[in-house]
Amino acid sequence: MPLAMVGIGEKQIIKKINGKDETKRFLENLGFVVGGEVTIVSQLSGNMIVNVKESRVAISKSMASRIMV
Repeated sequence: MPLAMVGIGEKQIIKKINGKDETKRFLENLGFVVGGEVTIVSQLSGNMIVNVKESRVAISKSMASRIMV
């Protein structure tokens, strides 16, 4: 299931990251790695703030749809 469909406050484990190599590298640099834990903090108009590796990161709905949990 894509990260964009996860509810606020739910802890999930990243299973796969879809997209081009450049996109995957960008998300990995933000801390989104396979096997890592991610929690949705808030969501507004599809854009979301997530906790990943003890930091908060804002990502768009299109980026969140590429992260499978």
